[in-house]
Amino acid sequence: MKEPTAHTLESVVADLARQRPDAPALVAGIVRWTYRELDNAVTQAADALRSLGVTAGGSVGLLAGNIAAWPTIALGAHRAGARVDAFNTWVKAWDLDHLIASSRCSTLVMTQAVRSADLLGELRKLLPELWESAPGQWRSERFPALRHVVLLGDPVEMPRGARRWDEVVASAEPLARPAAPAPNDTAFVLYTSGSSAAPKAVPLLHRDLVLNGFHIGERMRLGGEDRVWLGSPLFWSFGSANALVATLSHGACLVLQEQFSAEEAAQILGEEHCTAAYLLPSMVDALLPLAEQVRKISSLRTGVTIGRPDEIRKVAVDLGIHEVCNVYGSTETYGNCCVAHRDAPFDDRLISQGSPLPGVELRVVDDATGELRTADATGELHVRGRIMPGYLGQPKATAAAMTQDGWYRTGDRATLRADGTMEFRSRLIDMIKTSGINVSPAEVEGHLCQHPAVLSAAVVGAPHPARGEVVVAFVTTRDDKIEGSTLREWCRERIAGYKVPWEIVVVPTLPSTTTGKILKRALVEDAIQRVASANNEPGPNEKGNAR
Repeated sequence: MKEPTAHTLESVVADLARQRPDAPALVAGIVRWTYRELDNAVTQAADALRSLGVTAGGSVGLLAGNIAAWPTIALGAHRAGARVDAFNTWVKAWDLDHLIASSRCSTLVMTQAVRSADLLGELRKLLPELWESAPGQWRSERFPALRHVVLLGDPVEMPRGARRWDEVVASAEPLARPAAPAPNDTAFVLYTSGSSAAPKAVPLLHRDLVLNGFHIGERMRLGGEDRVWLGSPLFWSFGSANALVATLSHGACLVLQEQFSAEEAAQILGEEHCTAAYLLPSMVDALLPLAEQVRKISSLRTGVTIGRPDEIRKVAVDLGIHEVCNVYGSTETYGNCCVAHRDAPFDDRLISQGSPLPGVELRVVDDATGELRTADATGELHVRGRIMPGYLGQPKATAAAMTQDGWYRTGDRATLRADGTMEFRSRLIDMIKTSGINVSPAEVEGHLCQHPAVLSAAVVGAPHPARGEVVVAFVTTRDDKIEGSTLREWCRERIAGYKVPWEIVVVPTLPSTTTGKILKRALVEDAIQRVASANNEPGPNEKGNAR
């Protein structure tokens, strides 16, 4: 398929509305839109936002789940010449405070709640003025740029100063279209999750967004007849910079699941005859009890996922999505910068994330010295080409993330093969140094997950007076009778002694974020306490370990 000539996603949709007006474009709950209908909804959204004073160069804050309004309003803001700052839906007041202030949005479009998260209640803690004055009459000292809050759906509570989205759309007059955004204008600002620090604002530019997303779809070999399922949040780069763009740039149909549950996902995948799926390891584990049902979906052939070889195998073999693509990337690299071809040999797709996408360059440097490494050597991965221009308002963070010659430091260890493909190894910050030897948590996790009783694993390091650090593993199991000592002995028989966990702890669940990322911080604290309680005595795994 040829690259889109349009340099914004909303103009890609406009082109498709002219070329294939009746082709399916979006399924979201009861909404089933063709490209003509999607394009009309985008134009209405653009007119509605402009009636609120949104202009070229402005910012619209968007706080909603995977509903039809999300892509409609996002593309409508683009058509109005503004950028979209995408906010995550598990925010508390202290998160939202930073996001609204950082975005400097003039209009915030939001839902009242997502599941049990009372988003409007959190906003009230920051913006009491919204409940005190009529629309257009309130001002916020805390957020001086903010002029309008617009609520989606039919909220139970309606602040006095807020507006309803449906009413804004109905009352907006059609306006002449403004000058199109330039290729290097910002389309999305996405916020990377942070634990101890505030999230970083990552701007993604229109033309790079379209081209990168298009080439992701090419690796899956998407076409106009495909139907792509997304259960991950659109506000995450996996959704907005990846699935949304890969789908629409190929004239395919995006099938949204508002909130992920395995039972509903399996039902939607089958009923909508989906051909591709965007999967995370946590989703895959949730779908495994329904594997037989998923395998019967004959249309489902490809998609993208991340993870260790055992996790990729679950998608391809257990769920039967044989042509799944192993991918690598980050928000700063437009979601993905490497994608394995769907028709690459399966054994290679298990371990390799493929070659860089067109327009992307990779290099590997020595972890310690920064010197360029030769082919097939392992070191820190750097990316150049389609990467963010820098974090908004955070020059120190930008300087730390970027080299002087324009490469993005990923903070990941990888091997760049002689043929140009790459293999992810581990996060640099996750590396465990025990007795002076580096241990990759991902490697130990992958090994543990090969045990038939292990469902998932997370490996961390904990300080040790003699070894510097020791390896501690936390696992969930299919068999509630298996003990950590049994798994440790199984490891000791199969991997080098320094990689064998000092202790393996069987737990009911692993702590994780809404997007499925394991929260290792809590596990590290547990591991530290376990090692400290040994009173400097040799741990159970130190006795008899091979060197």
